[in-house]
Amino acid sequence: MQVSKTKLKLKKHWTMGRTKSQNFSTAFLQDNNKRNKFKIVLSNKFQAFHNLINGEGTTVESNWKGIKEAITETCHEVLGHKKHHHKEWIIVDTLDKIQERWNKAAINNSRTRAEKAKAQAEYTKVNKQVKWSIRID
Repeated sequence: MQVSKTKLKLKKHWTMGRTKSQNFSTAFLQDNNKRNKFKIVLSNKFQAFHNLINGEGTTVESNWKGIKEAITETCHEVLGHKKHHHKEWIIVDTLDKIQERWNKAAINNSRTRAEKAKAQAEYTKVNKQVKWSIRID
């Protein structure tokens, strides 16, 4: 009886060894500045990849791997990973303000009372801007 329980437990936690797909924040591509930055970085990566291909004979697999890495790295650098599912009606500027508020909350861990009061005032200001922006959206 003991042998069967351990086999079931082992089978339950067994994984296929597949890698998790990466979700990127594609909502940021609606913003013209982010979209232009994404295009520039991606074209630079493809230009470097194109120069590498012209130098030597490569296979289809290596070409695909290079293209996939270029797109993935560019998305990681410019867009970042998708952390939360945001409503479609929230515009990119509001998402940027939410990120700024998150950064201000991290800064709020100050040591002295004066620094803490200053950080709290900054956070309150940014928090009001976020709430106002969400109401407008």
